Amino acid sequence: MAYRKGSDVLLYVDVDGLGTYTQVAGLQQTRLQIRKDEVDVTNQQSTGKYRELLDGAGITKLTVSGSGVFVDTAPLSTLRNYTLNGTIRNWRVVVPGEGQYQGPFQLGQFDRQAPHAREISYDVTLESAGVISFT
Repeated sequence: MAYRKGSDVLLYVDVDGLGTYTQVAGLQQTRLQIRKDEVDVTNQQSTGKYRELLDGAGITKLTVSGSGVFVDTAPLSTLRNYTLNGTIRNWRVVVPGEGQYQGPFQLGQFDRQAPHAREISYDVTLESAGVISFT
């Protein structure tokens, strides 16, 4: 099995809502979480009082979080404004060797760090806001 570099994950955002994608970030550390909330249908007739879940039900959620270093100031203002305004845009999360996730996301968190005598870095969290495709 070949190893993959985590630093190759890239974020692209549809900046105008018309399909014009721009690279916003190359993440140094990433986390991608896909979650399906369960629907508990346990009742008094459940065998042995064990929990029962409803098949195929529940809310699906995709969260992408990561951190990186800014190489340009344009993404800084884009990320800041999207977070402050609660903007939902189509994003592409490109994972080389695996594929890409694409769909509407909202920036749930944007942290910017600027330590003295160091580079400006950031942390972002994208929360899915609709159907996300994987290709």
